[in-house]
Amino acid sequence: MDIYSLGIESSCDETSASIVLNGREVLSNVISSQIDTHKLFGGVVPEIASRLHLEMINKVVDKAIKDANLSLKDIDIISVTKGPGLIGALIVGVSCAKALSLSLSKPLVGVNHIKGHIAANYLCHKDLKPPFSTLIISGGHTYLAIVKSYNDIEVVGRTLDDACGECYDKIARKVGIGYPGGPIVDRIAKEGNKKAFDFPRVMIDSKDFNFSFSGLKTAVLNFINTENMAGRQVDKKDLAASFQEAIVDVLVSKSLKLLEKTGHKEFAISGGVSANSRIRERFEEELGKRGVKLYYPNLILCTDNAAMIASSGYYEYLEDNTDELDMKVYPNLGLE
Repeated sequence: MDIYSLGIESSCDETSASIVLNGREVLSNVISSQIDTHKLFGGVVPEIASRLHLEMINKVVDKAIKDANLSLKDIDIISVTKGPGLIGALIVGVSCAKALSLSLSKPLVGVNHIKGHIAANYLCHKDLKPPFSTLIISGGHTYLAIVKSYNDIEVVGRTLDDACGECYDKIARKVGIGYPGGPIVDRIAKEGNKKAFDFPRVMIDSKDFNFSFSGLKTAVLNFINTENMAGRQVDKKDLAASFQEAIVDVLVSKSLKLLEKTGHKEFAISGGVSANSRIRERFEEELGKRGVKLYYPNLILCTDNAAMIASSGYYEYLEDNTDELDMKVYPNLGLE
């Protein structure tokens, strides 16, 4: 029997709604981005984000249903991000989902946003099925995990401080190249010298699978300050390329270590930073040498979107992991 999952995502600065069929086929995916608004402040302003979600949530849900050529009565389950994220932003999406669940008498499924990122790969790669190893990299999260089944995910490594995407944004802000920093760093790094500056590869030789990017961030910021105080101009392209390579080296090294442990021949990356061209290039190169197939989502599904939430919600629903109308939001929800 076909199951139509309505996904709702409002964890940060994208208001999104999507209809996904049987967890794998995207029928619609509407995203209203707030980037241009928050760009004025150099980062996401939580109160503004919440207000913009309120303005857009009903519009994106209506458009998602219309784009899928369905009506509300055709929806089988309501899937919504319950965390992690900004508390005010999450409440908007969850409140909308609860209202729809109650009025339509349809099951409500609260989805872990990070698990949603993993599910983004199911929408792009019909052949991908658990078990496999995975790396989730975004502005707020860095995880290495083993996907044992669609809903059973074992975390084996995480960042002990900053997420790698957060590190990108902070360096971009310091250099003054704009917001959001990740895509800009990726773009200008292509014209820079990756070996111009030797930045630390923190924890690359540790025996565990954890990450630490705070030390790298501090090293780069101190380097910029030292050069500025000495009156020397730092080449932004070389800096971006050298900084990025330090991050990529660690991500790839830790991931290869996990693959050696698991013996998996399939590896998936996801999250906003998985859109980075250098990260994809290095993983393609290194995994190709080892006969491991690499999966990553289409660019539109790397960043926050409701299609991944609808997909993840579908697999939760299959195992009767539904929620009541008193479901809370969890701003600090982890993958564990």
